[in-house]
Amino acid sequence: MSQVEIKAYGAKANDADLEQLAIQRREVLPNDVKIDILYCGVCHSDIHQVRNDWGNSKYPVVPGHEIIGRVVEAGDSVSKFKEGDLVGVGCMVDSCQECDSCKEGLEQYCENGMVGTYNGKDEHLGGHTFGGYSESVVVREEFVLKVPENIDAKGAAPLLCAGITTWSPLRHWKVKEGDKVGVIGLGGLGHMGVKFAAALGAKVVMITTSPDKSEDAKKLGAHEVLISKDKEQMKAHAASFDFLLNTVPVKHDLNPYLNLLKRDATMVLVGAIEPLEEMHGGLLIGKRRTVAGSVIGGIPETQEMLDFCGEHNIVSDIEMIDMQNINKAFERVTKSDVKYRFVIDMKSLKN
Repeated sequence: MSQVEIKAYGAKANDADLEQLAIQRREVLPNDVKIDILYCGVCHSDIHQVRNDWGNSKYPVVPGHEIIGRVVEAGDSVSKFKEGDLVGVGCMVDSCQECDSCKEGLEQYCENGMVGTYNGKDEHLGGHTFGGYSESVVVREEFVLKVPENIDAKGAAPLLCAGITTWSPLRHWKVKEGDKVGVIGLGGLGHMGVKFAAALGAKVVMITTSPDKSEDAKKLGAHEVLISKDKEQMKAHAASFDFLLNTVPVKHDLNPYLNLLKRDATMVLVGAIEPLEEMHGGLLIGKRRTVAGSVIGGIPETQEMLDFCGEHNIVSDIEMIDMQNINKAFERVTKSDVKYRFVIDMKSLKN
């Protein structure tokens, strides 16, 4: 298969800085879309993969799965996209399309394994896939998303991961107008959870350990802020929430949050992909509560989310950086020193 060499940024080892690399992209196949990348969000998963925190990284790693760009070429069989369209690519670039999950539009749960935008198995060129820290990307039509032209394209980039990761559970558990929803943790995921829950008409409570985040939470749409370290505040909110969206990205104690749920209510984890502290079974059994998990969302649901953002003019709060400053940005993300997502201006790579 013919290939094209392009510029990218990646890491050659788990202890190496990201640097400029040359990578190969396939030529456009009949059902492919070639996208000139304008912006790419910086997700904490990018850092985990670069540093091999999950033990499955393949090098060189070229991260990036919050991609916004314009179509520069469409294959002969492509029907949904044309040159010039504003489009997005999220965490997946392929799946089997044949299993029950794929047929239901839940490609993220593909029973044969979805192909990640980076560090996935590259069926075309061999080796592994390379992500959006690059000049361009070639993706099969089914995994490309239409981005509304009326929203800020830069702020739309994190919608492809942080956005859909919080939208999907809100929709699956049918959060509706008037529900009392708690969003635990105010970071890249949490700030989107607050925006979406508020736009869906819920009464949104930001649950945080940091009192200094109160003002920001209210600007984002939270009606109230609950400081989880304050036992009196936690007691006052006991057994009152219809739904909890837990975005904390590391091991932590779920027990205090379980006490906040009403009977038959659910807390969904979207951040902590690792073992958790021990959980007290009595807190579940006593009120038929549920703890669940959710990962990104399928392609139809991601398109629904983008359309919703177009209708409600919702984007992420971002800080723009040049590609050459990515290593500093990684340091700042690990210190939670960003409000609330870095987005790379890919012009800086092309210059």
